[in-house]
Amino acid sequence: MQAHDELAQSADKAAIGLSLVCALHCLLPVAAALLPSVVLLRIEDEMFHRIMLLVVLPVSAFALLTGLRKHRNKSVLAIGVTGLLMLLVAAVIGHDIFGETGERLVTVLGSVLVAISHFRNFQLCQLQATRLGSD
Repeated sequence: MQAHDELAQSADKAAIGLSLVCALHCLLPVAAALLPSVVLLRIEDEMFHRIMLLVVLPVSAFALLTGLRKHRNKSVLAIGVTGLLMLLVAAVIGHDIFGETGERLVTVLGSVLVAISHFRNFQLCQLQATRLGSD
């Protein structure tokens, strides 16, 4: 069981990191103006979003569902699912509905929500482990 817990904690950390990478990618045009060498790292937006979703969705689902079984806090799952849905909408139809700027804003907001949910999930799992250890 300990290996499963460690894997879930690693998944939370990975999801936080991936969410931040996604947000930074969307903010890259701003960063490129400030730091021109960043342009060299540019990956086509459509492909980047699809690759990130293929990684983020299963990692997030695993970590959030594992955490839910431990701490039973449904609001953490709700925040995470909301963020993931925002990322999915932004990647699939965001540009058509919201335009380029709107798509970026929805993606950044979704990324932030995913990161917040995983940070809170990690905290609650740690708290639960501490409580069980002190019993």
